[in-house]
Amino acid sequence: MNERPSRHVIRPSGCPGLLRVVQALDGGICRIKLDGGSIQADQAEAVALVAERFAGGVIEATNRANLQVRGIGPERDALIESLLAAGLGPRNPAGDDVRNLMLSPSAGIDRRMLIDTRPLAEQILTTLQTHERFHELSAKFAVQLDGAEALAMLEHHHDLWLSALVRDGEPWLAFGFAGVPLDEPAGRVPLAQGHALVVAVLELFLDLARPDQNRMRELLAEFSADEFVTLLARRVPLQPCPDWRRVASTDGLHIGIHPQHDDGVFVGAVVPLGRLDAAMLRGAARLAREKGDGSLRFTPWQSLLLPNVRADNAAGVLARLQALGLLVSGDQPLAQLIACTGSSGCAKAMADTKADAHQLAERLHRRGQALNIHLSGCPRSCAAAHIAPATLLAVAPGRYDLYFRDATLPGFGALQAHNLTIEALDHWLDAHPRSPLDA
Repeated sequence: MNERPSRHVIRPSGCPGLLRVVQALDGGICRIKLDGGSIQADQAEAVALVAERFAGGVIEATNRANLQVRGIGPERDALIESLLAAGLGPRNPAGDDVRNLMLSPSAGIDRRMLIDTRPLAEQILTTLQTHERFHELSAKFAVQLDGAEALAMLEHHHDLWLSALVRDGEPWLAFGFAGVPLDEPAGRVPLAQGHALVVAVLELFLDLARPDQNRMRELLAEFSADEFVTLLARRVPLQPCPDWRRVASTDGLHIGIHPQHDDGVFVGAVVPLGRLDAAMLRGAARLAREKGDGSLRFTPWQSLLLPNVRADNAAGVLARLQALGLLVSGDQPLAQLIACTGSSGCAKAMADTKADAHQLAERLHRRGQALNIHLSGCPRSCAAAHIAPATLLAVAPGRYDLYFRDATLPGFGALQAHNLTIEALDHWLDAHPRSPLDA
């Protein structure tokens, strides 16, 4: 059993939280959940300080737009108290696990948004943390609130998703279960009923689910979605949403310089393989304070944004982010690669995925290619909450099976090659110039 701070009663779980430090090969892991992926500059500096003082100095940007501190030593209580003092904890200790609400990284500033999701998000997050019954939800149970932004992660499955639309000049929310906003919706409610809908869905889920059914997909595997909606309609008025389809998001908006809804721009840069050190995070915080609005936004693409930057300052901000070691162009091969912790920090990993990803990036750079590839140390796919176009699944140190995404197949998709080294993948690419990777 992991040590726990004496002043906080935390339920057992394998998932790290701010109040629950989980042990890994490289030390303890503390996960800091950020409201809508946003963090203030002084809070970011606090994370950098505790990573240096109480851990190995490694800070991870996660695919749910949160932060993790790795390599935590025996002073975990001091680390937790420092983060709580910085205002990074939950409103209620028992509510830390359930504050899983994903927004667009450009919520409130996106040029294509239909609504500013942040006021409703604040309502939902408060309720998740303070409604005692919701503390029964799994630490993996997650909600997505989508304002129809151009910059939005639409591939991560959520237990409940809500997506903005406009009918007759009025804002509504389409919604669905165990999927993504690109799916066919289960119905719609007026925007003003969005909070009531979330509460009703979560309460109905808890009423119906057995103790072993932690996720909506598990409940719906034996209790049909139509039955669920029928019962839900008794709690909150619903309307059908037959002809609505979410327009796909725009690729690449999480990196570079992009105009906002009003004045100014946001500037994005990718965290190399999802890992920051304290100097990088501290430098980005300083930039946010000097050239932005004093905040940073982390993204599901393991990148960060500086919002509300003056357009005439944007190029300089991008250059300074690059000088800190962040990736500022999608043409950089490392900016397109995803890799899990790997065998250097995880006992389940079959290979050192981070080191192999760096080797792969060097080879791709020599080829003049930047390919979207996910390196996973084991089948759990911790680094990617969606199926990447190509996955290298480790089978032994330095060796991988290559898969291409195929919507008709489960898991990573269709197996293309077995037991490849990174060097052998280079030769495989030469021999298959018409593969989906080169499309």
